[in-house]
Amino acid sequence: MPGQEHELNKKQTRAKYTLEFKQEAVRQVKAGRAASVVAATLGMPKASLTNWVRADARGQTAGMPEDKAQAPAVTPEQAEIARLRAQVARLTMERDIGKKSRGVLCAGCAARYAWIQSMKGCWPVSLMCEVLQVSPSGYFHWRASAGSASDRARSLHSDEMLLTHIRAIHQQLRGEYGWPRMHRELLARGLRVGKERVRRLMQCHGIRAKGKRKFVVTTDSSHRLPVAADLVQRRFTPAAPNVLWSGDITYIATDEGWLYLAAVLDLHSRQVVGWSLQAHMQTALVKDALLMACFRRRPPAGLIFHSDRGSQYCSQDFQCVLTAWGIRSSMSRKGNCWDNAPTESLWGRLKTACIHGERFATREQARQAVMDWIAFYNHSRLHSALGYLSPMQFEQRWLAAQRKSAA
Repeated sequence: MPGQEHELNKKQTRAKYTLEFKQEAVRQVKAGRAASVVAATLGMPKASLTNWVRADARGQTAGMPEDKAQAPAVTPEQAEIARLRAQVARLTMERDIGKKSRGVLCAGCAARYAWIQSMKGCWPVSLMCEVLQVSPSGYFHWRASAGSASDRARSLHSDEMLLTHIRAIHQQLRGEYGWPRMHRELLARGLRVGKERVRRLMQCHGIRAKGKRKFVVTTDSSHRLPVAADLVQRRFTPAAPNVLWSGDITYIATDEGWLYLAAVLDLHSRQVVGWSLQAHMQTALVKDALLMACFRRRPPAGLIFHSDRGSQYCSQDFQCVLTAWGIRSSMSRKGNCWDNAPTESLWGRLKTACIHGERFATREQARQAVMDWIAFYNHSRLHSALGYLSPMQFEQRWLAAQRKSAA
């Protein structure tokens, strides 16, 4: 029978522990370690350990019925595997706690206690105390003295705790956010704080966004190729996706030489929908970025692609790609960066967050850094022009609203 076969397999794969293993597990619990931590460390179910502790309290052999003298034995190999699994499980928890609490490690004990209180549903309290280098007794004393839940909430959102979150976000995003965007990021992470409080804390502690630099123009408009008319006239807010795209080229310095980046931006959500990174600034660079965007988005005929008057965008090869996809070409006035302001703004954010102050030994290192930032920009970076949503969030909300209105 299928059910009987399943039960048989279940019995065959059930874990077995030696008497010495059970006694050691019980000894650790009796020594004061939490049962959940001991179980995770030894790589076994917490329920089994609890049963062993109860049996020991009744005077029985740990985890054994009264009518049995010894537990079924396991081989040395099985015991070693269990020990290694337990060690890996503990190291994994320590690593995860260390990552999540990175911004709290330099804070005072109260901030660390508050962080432990907020994360106690994720990891054992004693293990978090060990990683954060505070005593469990100190944590429990702090929790008892905090009083009611509202007192603990106020402590959690104290200036010290809030500053810890701000420093962590500032480090995580490499100094890209000023206080308005920092305030929105804190709200998005569930911290209900006022924007003036965020501004005051950042100002008092010298936490500020990186300043933008001027960068060299890469546009080569000194050519005799045909130039398209400006169909956009600085109207950068299309009503839907895949109506208006913009493109441009920028550069990144590496020890191996220049790395050039061409990007295609959907101006409805300001999402980067296509890009290309190459060691040259030829037409293939912008052509590959456009083809990536077209294959990903499958735009309808009539879409406008707006760019500067660079020779790459004016070339016959690139214009043929536009024609093949039914895309209309639009170009800004000569030497006027404001005619392609959204893409210029994208370069400013990229250079400030990802390039400025960095030295890349190889083009591949720069390539990975840029692609990581583009993923962050599309999925997570809060955009003021989009109501402090990321480009992906903004487009998903727009699509959901369209489906709802059509239903």
